[in-house]
Amino acid sequence: MPSSRHALVSYVRRPVGEFVEGLRRELHPVTAHMAAHLTVLPPRALRGTEAAALQFLEEACSHIVPFDVALGDVATFLPRTPTVFIEVTRPSRMCQLHDQLSANGLRCDEEWPYVPHLTIVKMERDDQAREASRIAEQRWSEFRGPREVRVDELMFVREDQGIWRDVAPVPLGRSLLSSPPSRK
Repeated sequence: MPSSRHALVSYVRRPVGEFVEGLRRELHPVTAHMAAHLTVLPPRALRGTEAAALQFLEEACSHIVPFDVALGDVATFLPRTPTVFIEVTRPSRMCQLHDQLSANGLRCDEEWPYVPHLTIVKMERDDQAREASRIAEQRWSEFRGPREVRVDELMFVREDQGIWRDVAPVPLGRSLLSSPPSRK
């Protein structure tokens, strides 16, 4: 039996999350169950226990200030993979978060360079991805909601037999909220 993989994501709620989930239902109904999310750590095998990885994440994330992510244009990862996504326009905070958390039991050699993005859909074939990209570009150009999302909580997730399940929420900045005020 293959071992499970883990990842770290930031769920994207309304209105952008609802937009992406609706578009996914239209373009690829088989994946309609997937929640809209930004991937912080792509899928990986753990180098230790799930409990140890979660403990590391909770400690590291407790010192990270929540931040906003601006979203840009629709793009694809063609020809590497038939994935359609929305670009993160200023990716430096997401890249820093990725690099900081890809450590200890979560460190791995990733298959692709890390590119922060909001996945719309992953198709089976390149031609399907090109058509999905065309439709997604049109729909995104008509979207009138804010194109910025707040990253203030991450979700540690596990894949078992092809199904992703939430393991535990990991809030950002928890220790910053609970530290006593400084006296001068």
